[in-house]
Amino acid sequence: MTALDEALAAGRREAEALMRETITIFRPGPDIFDRTTGLSVPGPPVVVFYTGAARVKPAQLADSEVQAGEREVVLRQYRVTLPFATELPASGERPRAGDVVDVAASPDPRLAGLRLWVTGVHYGSTATAWRIITEERS
Repeated sequence: MTALDEALAAGRREAEALMRETITIFRPGPDIFDRTTGLSVPGPPVVVFYTGAARVKPAQLADSEVQAGEREVVLRQYRVTLPFATELPASGERPRAGDVVDVAASPDPRLAGLRLWVTGVHYGSTATAWRIITEERS
């Protein structure tokens, strides 16, 4: 094992020690129209990429306000960090923009129940963790 390999292994252990949230990353299926409520609801996941420990933290201090149709929408960017050793599903599909991250549990009760949308995914052989850029839309 080289000095670089040892440093990366140590960094990856430290990164995992900070992963205190439990999340699921998935690709949602097509929306289903609920005739009772008159609303569309998300369909069941088409692909589940990961379920387990992660770190979820704000990626920036300022929110972005954008116009979506006739409505003002506030976007908050978050960085979701997964263990470097996380494997892709058997299909080999990778997360992409539009996929969803649901935060199931967190020591911070304000994060539990948070739904985030993937906007970017970072890859790198010398990374200490797998980082996914997401946004909360409200």
